[in-house]
Amino acid sequence: MNYLVIIEQAADGSYSAYVPDLPGCVSCGDTMPEAEQAIREAITLHIESLRSHGEPIPRPTSKALTVHAG
Repeated sequence: MNYLVIIEQAADGSYSAYVPDLPGCVSCGDTMPEAEQAIREAITLHIESLRSHGEPIPRPTSKALTVHAG
C-alpha cells in the first residue's frame, strides 16, 4: 500500500513527517532524507502494531495536489 506522507520543515530547520491515513504515525529528522527514512520505519512499525493488536489497517485514501498560486 502507498500512503501519503506530509513532510514539513520547522523554524529550526528540522523536518517532521506524518501520515494522514495512519493517525498517530509521526516522525522527524534533521534533514528531509532523515525524516523520510524515519517515517518509512514508523509506517512499518505502526502497521505491525495494528496487526499484532488485531486492529484494522486503514486503507490509504489521502491525495495531495500542489497548486501554483500567483
